[in-house]
Amino acid sequence: MAIELTARQTEIINLVKRHAPITGESLAELLGVSRPTLRSDLALLVMLGLLDAKPKVGYFPGTAYQGGGDALAGYKALKVGEVQAVPVSVADTQSVHDAVVALFTENVNTLLVVDAAQKLVGLVTPKDLLKVTLGNPNADAIPVSMVMTRLPNFVTVSPDAYVADAVRKMIAHAQECLPVVRDSEDGRETTGWITNAHVVGLFGDIDSAADWGGGGKA
Repeated sequence: MAIELTARQTEIINLVKRHAPITGESLAELLGVSRPTLRSDLALLVMLGLLDAKPKVGYFPGTAYQGGGDALAGYKALKVGEVQAVPVSVADTQSVHDAVVALFTENVNTLLVVDAAQKLVGLVTPKDLLKVTLGNPNADAIPVSMVMTRLPNFVTVSPDAYVADAVRKMIAHAQECLPVVRDSEDGRETTGWITNAHVVGLFGDIDSAADWGGGGKA
């Protein structure tokens, strides 16, 4: 499966080759667009290894070029099922307090929420928990089901999908992880998750957390 870059993404790569290191602000100015407009393009190109970035320095050609294209070729063939990790989950009946403890003890920034049949029913993040705990002395007694984001209000991915497509979904929907699900006889079965952090880990250390969004241990 070939990954088709847009005309703007190709132009970004060409500009970086000519002017590296170059900041996101300078790229936006050269392209005549706003900096936020480029955010998803830059994040995707970094994920593909076509660009690399260092805070306060700028963008420069990434590992896909430095390695003669091998990194990108391998990335194109990767499927989600090959890189997915075991997710951290809580029951929908557990308390907000339990969810906070799980976030810290497991060092993650998203929890999957499952029902009594272990079927995926929601996601919960630190932001969700913060909203209900601030100034609420009774927050610990609130069940996770009251604060989670419910299906279908977040996106999932199939284990047979390509990692590149999963990255695009995470960027487009501003999710730091995607539950990996497949259809089964009794509904949708969760087989794992894929997070921004371990996608980045496929290419080694990429110093671009500010543009990608950071966080998410797998």
